[in-house]
Amino acid sequence: MGRPSLLFLLLIILSLAPITKPQTTNTQNVTSINIGALYTFNSVIGRAARRAIDMALEDVNSDHTILPGTKLNLISQDTNCSGFLATVEALQVLEKNVVAIIGPQSSGGSHILSQVANSLQVPLLSFSATDPTLSSLEFPYFLRATQSDLFQMRAIADIVDFFQWREVTAIYVDDDYGRNGIAALGDELAQRRAKISYKVGFGQAADLTEITDLLLRVNLLESRVYVLHVNPDSGLTVFSMAQKLSMTGSGYVWIVTDWLAAVLDSNGYGLGYGYESVDADPNVFNLIQGSIVLRRHTPDSDLRKKFVSRWRNKTGNTDSGSGLNAYSLYAYDSVWLMARAIDQYLKTTGNSVNFSTDPKLRDVNGSTLHLAMLKIFNGGKGLLQNLLSTNFTGVTGEVQFGPSRDLIQPAYDIINVVSTGSRLIGYWSNYSGLSVVSPEVLYQEPYNLSGESRKLYDVMWPGETTQQPRGWVFPNNGQPLRIGVPNKGSFKQFVSRGSYSETNSNASGYCIDVFNAAIKLLPYPVPCSFVLIGNGTGNPVYNDIINMVAQNKLDAAVGDFAIIKNRTKMVDFTQPYAEAGMVILAPLKHHSSSAWAFLKPFSLPMWCVIGAFFILVGFVIWILEHRRNDEFRGTPREQIATMFWFSFSTMFFAHRQNTVSVLGRIVLIVWLCVVLIITSSYTASLTSILTVEQLTTGITGLDSLIASHDPIGYQVGKFVKNYLMEELSIPESRLVPLSTMEDFADALKRGPQGGGVAAIVDERPYIDIFLSTYCNDFRIVGQDFTQEGWGFAFQRDSPLSVDLSTAILTLSETGELQRIHDQWLSTKGCGSQDTDIGANRLSLSSFWGLFLICGAVCLLALIVYFVKLCIHYKKYYKKNSDTREDHVALANNMLLCGKQQQNQPRQLASFPSFQNLIELWNTKEEDLKKRATSGEMPSKSSGNGSQTSQHSMD
Repeated sequence: MGRPSLLFLLLIILSLAPITKPQTTNTQNVTSINIGALYTFNSVIGRAARRAIDMALEDVNSDHTILPGTKLNLISQDTNCSGFLATVEALQVLEKNVVAIIGPQSSGGSHILSQVANSLQVPLLSFSATDPTLSSLEFPYFLRATQSDLFQMRAIADIVDFFQWREVTAIYVDDDYGRNGIAALGDELAQRRAKISYKVGFGQAADLTEITDLLLRVNLLESRVYVLHVNPDSGLTVFSMAQKLSMTGSGYVWIVTDWLAAVLDSNGYGLGYGYESVDADPNVFNLIQGSIVLRRHTPDSDLRKKFVSRWRNKTGNTDSGSGLNAYSLYAYDSVWLMARAIDQYLKTTGNSVNFSTDPKLRDVNGSTLHLAMLKIFNGGKGLLQNLLSTNFTGVTGEVQFGPSRDLIQPAYDIINVVSTGSRLIGYWSNYSGLSVVSPEVLYQEPYNLSGESRKLYDVMWPGETTQQPRGWVFPNNGQPLRIGVPNKGSFKQFVSRGSYSETNSNASGYCIDVFNAAIKLLPYPVPCSFVLIGNGTGNPVYNDIINMVAQNKLDAAVGDFAIIKNRTKMVDFTQPYAEAGMVILAPLKHHSSSAWAFLKPFSLPMWCVIGAFFILVGFVIWILEHRRNDEFRGTPREQIATMFWFSFSTMFFAHRQNTVSVLGRIVLIVWLCVVLIITSSYTASLTSILTVEQLTTGITGLDSLIASHDPIGYQVGKFVKNYLMEELSIPESRLVPLSTMEDFADALKRGPQGGGVAAIVDERPYIDIFLSTYCNDFRIVGQDFTQEGWGFAFQRDSPLSVDLSTAILTLSETGELQRIHDQWLSTKGCGSQDTDIGANRLSLSSFWGLFLICGAVCLLALIVYFVKLCIHYKKYYKKNSDTREDHVALANNMLLCGKQQQNQPRQLASFPSFQNLIELWNTKEEDLKKRATSGEMPSKSSGNGSQTSQHSMD
C-alpha cells in the first residue's frame, strides 16, 4: 500500500500536530526500558535481521557496562511487507511506552511512520531503509544505521563512467525504495555526462507475465547496460525471465544493487563472510553469471570474525534461508547503537523516563484503535541527540553519524559473479572512488581521485567473455540508419549523387568514402540508408539538415559539415576527418619588371640613410686610422679617395685597407654586421618583388577585408554567411551568394566595378579545389582565420559518434584517410599558395635600430679617440715647455737691453691651442716619438710625414 492510501489513517491517528500542552505526565525510575522492532519476519532481510537482533539484545543485557541495573526489552512486530500493517503494528508498539523503534524495514513504511515519530517524538533507527529521500529535514526523528542508496548509486555511476558507457536502462520496483533510488542514480550519471535512457518499473505483486512483457520492451532498446534495483524477494525472478529471453548472454551488462548480495549471502552461496551452505544451488550462478554486484563493505575486523563464528555455531549449515548477510551486521549494530544512546540518556536524566498524553489523541465513539494509549516521549529529542553523537566500533566498522545524518565512510565491495562462484574485483568508497585497495587502507592515505587510483580488476562478462561489451546495440526494429547527405550542385568531389552500378550506393564522394571506411572498422554491423537532401543543381541549406538530425527526422548527417558552435548545441559530432579553416580568395594582376626594379626593395629615405652611413663610417675609420696606418695617409686627394673607396667597398666585403687601431676595428665590425643585414634584406625583398604577383583589389588579409566596402562572395548553403554577419559584423548588403566554381571565377574577374566581388570567403578545401583549376589568376591572401574541421553529425548522446571518432583516428594513423583524400582531391600542378602576396618596400622604420647602434658606436669611438689625443698632447707640451722658454729668453736678450729687458714680461702659452692639437693629430705617431727626444713640436708642414717642424724666433 502506498503513502497516499494511508493518508486517511494518519489524519485519524494524530492530525500531524505538534504537542504543546501535555495533559498528563508519567515519570518513573526504570529498571527496564522498552524499545520496538518493526520488520518482516518472513523475508530475506527480516530472517537474517531477527537472529542478529536477538544476539545483540542478549549481548547488551549481559554486558554490565551498558545500562547497569536496567534491562533492555525488545517488542517486535511483523509488518508482513505491508505499509498498512506496518502502521498498525507500529501503533501497537507505541502503546507500550517504547522510547525508540528499530525499523521499519522498508523505505515506504519509514516514510509513513516518520510522520508518527515526529508527533510522538520517538526516534526511528532503521537498519535497512535505504531510500535517499529519508535523509531530508522532513524526517528529523528518522535515522538509519546503514548506508543510504545515494552512495550506492554514486558507486554505480562511477562504474558506468569507468567503462565509458553513456546510457543505461533502469529496472526497478515501483515504490519509494525503487523510484527514489533510481532518481538518485540519474542525478549521479548526469554529473558524469551519462544518463538513464529508459526507466521501467513494476509493482511488488507483479506476476511472471508482467515481468516478461517488461523485459521484452527493454530488449527492443539500444542500451544493453541494465541496472537492476529491486527487492531481494523478487529479484531472482527477473533474472530467470531474462535468461529465458536470452538477455543474459554476450553483449549484455547487468549491474545489480546490494539486494542480490543479500540474497546470495542469506542462502549460503559463498559470496561473503565465509559462510557457505551445503544446499547451495550451482544453477543460481549460471543464472546471474557475468553480473556486477554491489555489497555493503564491512571491514574484516576481529569483531566481525567473532560475530560470524557465533552465527555459524548457532545456525550450522542446514538453515540456509537464515544465512548471514550485510543487513544482519547492521541490525546487530543498530541494537548496540540504541543501547549506548539510551545508556547516555539515562545518565543525563537521572535514570528516569517520562511520557505525556496528548488531549488531541482520543478515541472516537465505538473505535477500538485505543488512540488514548499513545503517549509522547518527552525525552525523544534528547535521545535523538544521543543517537547522533554516539561513536563506537561495531561489527560493521566505525559507527558514527556525519553532518548529513548518514553514517560516515560509506563503502561497497564490487563483486563479479562467474559460473563457479564469485570474486572481488574492487571497492568503492566515497573517499577515493573505485579502487582495488580496501577503503581501510585508503583512509590512511592522502585524498586522491587521480585516474591511476580509479581502476578495477578484469571482469568476466555475461557469456563468459572477457571482452568488454560496448553497452548498446541498434534497436531490434529492422530499420537502417537514416543518413542525410547534401546533394550539391558544385564541388561534387566531396559529396554528390552516386550510381548504384558503380558504388552500390546512391551517394559518392570524398566524405562518403571516409564514412564507409570508418563504418567498416566498427566491430558490429551498421545498416545505413543514405537520404539525399537537395535537387543536385543548387546547394541545400546545411543548417536545415542539421536541424533534421536534431528533430529525429534523420539519424545522422554525412558530408562536408563544418563543426561550429551553434551546431554542437543541437547534435554530436565525430572527430574531425578534415581541416576546414576559412580563407580569403582574391584575384591577381601580373606585371612586368622595369629597368629600375633594383631600386624598389628600399624606400627613398632608406637609400639616403644607407648612403650617408657609408660616408660617415668611412670618415670615422679615416680619423681613427690616420695617425697610425700608412694606408690612410698621403696627399689630401689620396686620403679622400681612400676614405670613399674603403667605405663603399665594405658593401661587398672587398676592402683592401687593414685597420690597426682597436677603435677602428670595433667600428668596422659593427658596420659589417649592419651591411650584412642590409644586403640580406635587399636580396630577399628584390626576389619577392620580381617573382610575386600583386593583388588587384588591395585586400591582403582579414583586417583589410573588413575595412573595405567592397562586395564579398560566399558559397550558398554554407555557414559562411552567418559567420561574416554575426562574428565579423559585415552587413548583409555586402554579401553576394555564389554556387559553382564558374560563379567564383566570373565574380572575381569582374571585380567590384563590374558587378562582381573583391574577394571570396570560403573553407579551405573548396578553395584548394578551385585553385587546382584557376591557379594562375587567383590566390589565397592572409592566413586561415578559423580552425574548424569537418565531421559527421549524430543525434545527441548517440554511441555511434564516439565509436566512429575512434575509427576516424584509426584511419588517420594507418594512412587510409590520406589515401582517400589523394584519390578524390588530388590537385593539378599549381604554384604554392603560401607565398605572401603584394610584397612591400622596406622602409627606414624597419632598420632604424641598426643605424642607431652603428651611429652610437661611431660617436663613442670618436669621443674616446679625441680624449686620448688631448691627454697625449698635454703630456707632450708640458715636457717641452722648459726648452721653449729658454729659446724665448735668449731671443729677448739679443733684441732688448738694460732696463727695458728687466721690465719685459715672459710671453709663454699656458694652454695648447686647437691648431697645435690638429698638428699633433696630423703627425704620424712614429715621427712624434722620434721628435719627443729633441723637444721639437710638430709644424704645420708635417702633415704628410716627410718634413720636420721648425722653430722661429720673433
